[in-house]
Amino acid sequence: MTTTTVPTTARRRSRGPFAGLAALTLSESRLFARDRVGAFFTLAFPTVLLLVLGLIPSFKEPLAPGGPRLIDVYTPIIVAMVLSTSAVQGLPAVVATYREQGVLRRMRTTPVRPQTLLLAIMATMMGVTLVSTVLVLVVARLAFGVPFPQSPLAYLVALLFTGAAVYGLGLLVAAVAPSGRAGNAIGTVLFFPLMFFGGLWLPRDVMPEVLRGISDVTPLGAGAGSLQAAAAGGWPQLLHLVVLAGWAVLTAALATRFFRWE
Repeated sequence: MTTTTVPTTARRRSRGPFAGLAALTLSESRLFARDRVGAFFTLAFPTVLLLVLGLIPSFKEPLAPGGPRLIDVYTPIIVAMVLSTSAVQGLPAVVATYREQGVLRRMRTTPVRPQTLLLAIMATMMGVTLVSTVLVLVVARLAFGVPFPQSPLAYLVALLFTGAAVYGLGLLVAAVAPSGRAGNAIGTVLFFPLMFFGGLWLPRDVMPEVLRGISDVTPLGAGAGSLQAAAAGGWPQLLHLVVLAGWAVLTAALATRFFRWE
């Protein structure tokens, strides 16, 4: 009778990419909670911004007789900001820091794959994003009477497409950033133009035609437009969904091409 020895690496790989995912996600969630500044800006700041805007008298006046108020228009924009904050600023900084510190490299010697850590980080960020989104919608409803999305299914589709686009962009930044500080800096530089074309400073409805055209092909412009359409009871424009899908596929492909574990 003979005994076959299975190499450790083979046993490790046979466990699959989801081995240890729950434990790592819990660990990442705890680390996120300890970062009070990051937790505030991801979880609470969008709601605080909503409250500040809602207290401005002009935001509570209809833009046209019988039409939506400015606070109604801005609520989907703030939801888009929630997605952008976690994906473009939070995700790259965490992943690049782990690479810089050698965490991803060292995980190759453990039963847990480095890819599992990436999944855990993304699961944590997405969970925080979901909580922050619900918080924004509930506070907007209770404080200012902003209706919940009139087309929940369309709103979910818009969230998924927007999330795929901005998280793909975040992974691309994480792939090329040499350090955690660089990841945070690149994410911050991208965040402001993304939010400008998303309508945070100038609502898309009142943008000049040229700016509106540019906004339609940016991740946050197409995302905010999709969320606003769903909030009003319609479906996102096909153009916006195609743009978001294109950004998701392109950035994911580039992130896969340039990603480094060490």
